[in-house]
Amino acid sequence: AEQRPGDAYRVFADDGEIGPVATDSLIAFFSEPHNDAAVSALLKEVQVAPMEASASTAAFSGKTVVFTGTLEKMTRNEAKATAERLGAKVSGSVSAKTDLVVAGPGAGSKLKDAEKHGVRVVSEDEWLAMVAAA
Repeated sequence: AEQRPGDAYRVFADDGEIGPVATDSLIAFFSEPHNDAAVSALLKEVQVAPMEASASTAAFSGKTVVFTGTLEKMTRNEAKATAERLGAKVSGSVSAKTDLVVAGPGAGSKLKDAEKHGVRVVSEDEWLAMVAAA
């Protein structure tokens, strides 16, 4: 099958990170030859340095973290981004493979699951201290 302009951006729809409307907008943008040419010209002028893993990622690298309850000092998205930046995988459910549960007020079934599986549970303040020390 012939690849149409913008088809390469369809991958965004499959990764679950952005929705179909944003994906369609990206495809429409890059389907316009002048937009594609402008981005290509820009990329010729940009030199992207490889991202170096910081030593701080070691503390959470390969760890699975679950957030439950109400976070009072950061949004859930901020907490997730912080954990991922430090090398952790963030999950929406607790299992025996979970390494850490960060529990805020109102934590319910995930907290019970953590106790059932013997998973370490910390408060949001403890989590923030761990992040600061990483």
